[in-house]
Order: sequence, then structure tokens, then C-alpha cells
Amino acid sequence: MEYRDLGRRGDIKVSPIALGCWPFAGGEFWGSQEDADSIAAVHAALDSGVTFFDTAEGYGRSEEVLGRGLKGRRQEAVVATKVSGVNLKPDDVASACDRSLHALQTDYIDLYQIHWPNWDVPLSETVGALDALQAAGKIRAYGVCNFAETDLSEMISLGQCATNQMPYSLVWRGIERAVLPLCRQNGIGIICYSPLAQGVLTGRYANADEVPEGLARTRHYSSERKHSQHGEPGLEEELFGAVARIRSIAADLGEPMAAVALAWLRQQDGVTSLLVGARNADEVRRNLPSLELTLSDDDLQQLSAATETVKELLGTNLDMWSVPSRMR
Repeated sequence: MEYRDLGRRGDIKVSPIALGCWPFAGGEFWGSQEDADSIAAVHAALDSGVTFFDTAEGYGRSEEVLGRGLKGRRQEAVVATKVSGVNLKPDDVASACDRSLHALQTDYIDLYQIHWPNWDVPLSETVGALDALQAAGKIRAYGVCNFAETDLSEMISLGQCATNQMPYSLVWRGIERAVLPLCRQNGIGIICYSPLAQGVLTGRYANADEVPEGLARTRHYSSERKHSQHGEPGLEEELFGAVARIRSIAADLGEPMAAVALAWLRQQDGVTSLLVGARNADEVRRNLPSLELTLSDDDLQQLSAATETVKELLGTNLDMWSVPSRMR
């Protein structure tokens, strides 16, 4: 398997797909989830060469379950977790980090990320706390999540930001305008979440009405959909028109649609790793074929062209769910 530098940190190598561990929490958002299945997913990932694991203090029991899954194998893994936006004052950052270390059953975190910006706390104070944690050996590197151009530029001026975790997929390409170029210029790796657009890019849904209520709430969908909070008309017809074009390209290639979508994203310059959620060992293995697929330049261009209309209609707001944007 190809391993990549974690942004500017050449001493930390990660797999090009990462296991997103939020589903381990189960509960209201994810439904019933057995810890044994989650732990089996961790072991299957490691056995397959997937070394990168992403969780957060805000993901319920996820850190705790991941820690149990890595017991006896911690040295094989690169662990990323996140401090919540409400905990960005210096003392709160330190306390949150200690809680995460305890939950993960480890004495260091490889990548500690600011989960969302908090515009009421000076970023310089948060960065100072992160620097102190790094000096103490509690974290190896730090990064951010959901930082658009303004906040990311400030972060770059203040500290040693290794990564920015953002939504990025064939049907969510807004970061290509400013954030992705800024990351490339400054050696900041992009960690992509929702790389399959919450299942849409697997091809399992033929139209918006087939998408489960809890997933049909991004700005792709009408604000009349249950749980939607963005207040926009959406672009359901254009979205599924693009999905049909991607499905056709994948069929011509003789490859699964999901593998093609992941390969396109993996081959974008500046992308470090893709977060792929898996709730058991079989789901981990299902995503591995995408790592063996390399698309030609012509294939990449065709896929980009197939989703250009969706990119333009979504505009410059990088927040998948909210208007006004929680990113700036």
C-alpha cells in the first residue's frame, strides 16, 4: 500500500484511506452498533494495511471503542482525534486532550485537530495550548477541520498546521476554489470527509426520494426535506444527473462506482487521505479495491466535467448543511 506524508510532517506516514470511527458510537445518529463489530473493523483495517484512524471527543463512545480496538496494536496505528469548538480556551484544550488520551488508552495522539472554528476564542490562544501539548509529548502534530480560507490563513500565520479536514467528493468540490490551493502552497494535507457523499456516490440511490431522511439534509437537497436546516431549494435533479453520468463512466471502465469516485479523489493533488466509515470487518474490506485503481488523466477529466454543474450551483459556501456557513 502507498503511504503518504501527513501534510508537512514527513515523519508521520498514513494510509491513503482512513477508518472514520464515528459509527462506533452507535446511538441515535448511527443506530445500533455492537462494540465487537467495531473492534473487528479496527483489526481488519490494520491487517489490510489501513493505519490511519479518525475520531473525536464529540463522537460519543467512539474514542473509547477505538482505544479498545487498538489495545496491543497501538504502535501500528496513526490516531487522529479532535477537540470540540466549545473547548478551545487553553485550559479547556489541555483538559480535553487528557480526556481523549484516557479514552483512547494511549499516552500520545498522532494528530490533534480543532473540530470547528470558535470565533469567540482568539485562535492564537488555542494554538499556544496546542504548542504546549506538542512540547509535552501528548500530541505529535496538530491540524484543523472545517477551516475555510480566512480561518486557515490565520492558522497558517500562527502555527505548524499539518492538515485540514474538509468535505470533498466528486459532488462537493467547493474547496477547489481557494482552500485546496492554499493547502497545497503551504504543505497542508487535506483529509477528506464524506468522500462518497453519504452513500450517493456508491450508486445505491436512483433519486433523492430514495435517500434516507437523516442523509438527505445537505445543501444538495431541498430544504423541504425532513431535518434540513439550510433553507435553500437544493439541486436534486442536477445531483442525480451527475450521479448518472458518473455511473456511466464507471460502467465503461468496468469498475464499481464507489471505487471510481474514491480513486478520483485519492488522485487529486494535495489530498492526503479519505475518511471511509465502516461498521464491521466486511465493510472495511469492501473499500480496499479502490486503492488498486488508478484512473487515467482522461478519466479524471471526464469525471470532473460530469460534476462541474453541481460544483457551480453549490457556490462558495463550503458548509454542507448550514446557511449561513459555519466556515469562513
